[in-house]
Amino acid sequence: MNENSPLTSDEFQVFIERINTWFNEQLTNNPILASVEEDLDFAPAQHIWHARILGEEKESSMLNVTLKQRMLHYETYLMPGPEENHSDFWEYMLRKNRRLIGVTLCIGEEDSVFLVGAIPVSTVTEDELDRILGTCWMAIEECFKPGLRIGFASRFSS
Repeated sequence: MNENSPLTSDEFQVFIERINTWFNEQLTNNPILASVEEDLDFAPAQHIWHARILGEEKESSMLNVTLKQRMLHYETYLMPGPEENHSDFWEYMLRKNRRLIGVTLCIGEEDSVFLVGAIPVSTVTEDELDRILGTCWMAIEECFKPGLRIGFASRFSS
């Protein structure tokens, strides 16, 4: 496999099987992974998994993992955009973003906050998939509650 070339059909199937096997092992052995569904209505050159991960600060999140011809993309919705304290909220997110490794905070639809990342498909291994899952879980745990307390402060005051 040439790192700059798109995957052949056979190579693409090998990666689908590798990721399916990893997800099945995680469902058995990793308590933060609650469920995984494959999206069977995918475009011809991509394959999507929706993995529900359980947290302590945020009850659950849906991690979407998309295998494409050259990259493995992953993203999860973190929270809605702030109702108040906009500048403090976005300052917090930008400062947090600088310390994150392997995932990036970004603004999505309707100013909501997402965590996103991507790796070259040639680097997809069990260890790398473990790192992605752990990185996303940790970023959610670290960013969710502080973000809520800043961007929705009046809901937390008594």
